[in-house]
Amino acid sequence: HVQLVESGGGSVQAGGSLRLSCAASGVTYSTRCMGWFRQAPGKEREGVATINVDGSTSYADSVKGRFTISKDNAKNTLSLSLQMDSLKPEDTAMYYCAAGGSWYCGPSAEFVHWGQGTQVTVS
Repeated sequence: HVQLVESGGGSVQAGGSLRLSCAASGVTYSTRCMGWFRQAPGKEREGVATINVDGSTSYADSVKGRFTISKDNAKNTLSLSLQMDSLKPEDTAMYYCAAGGSWYCGPSAEFVHWGQGTQVTVS
């Protein structure tokens, strides 16, 4: 049973920090590209950060230097995190954890498993 469950969202003032977590189970996520995405009301979903099998990371320009993606592998489970610092009102969105279909983490990577999302509101 594939499952990704996000937690850690909430409301924070501009300049504050939040740490999102995603518990992933049911698939060998250690061999897949993992990522965080977000969608604000009235806007398209956008990629925030990805982390490759080897731990290499990639970030959207809008969050570089402020957000940090990390992961902790365990047998058949994975904990994915997103540390968000210096938050801005434009970071307000629903944030989703996602798992790729393979190790590939490039621009055309396909993400096949998604969590339900956790809301982040910055005022």
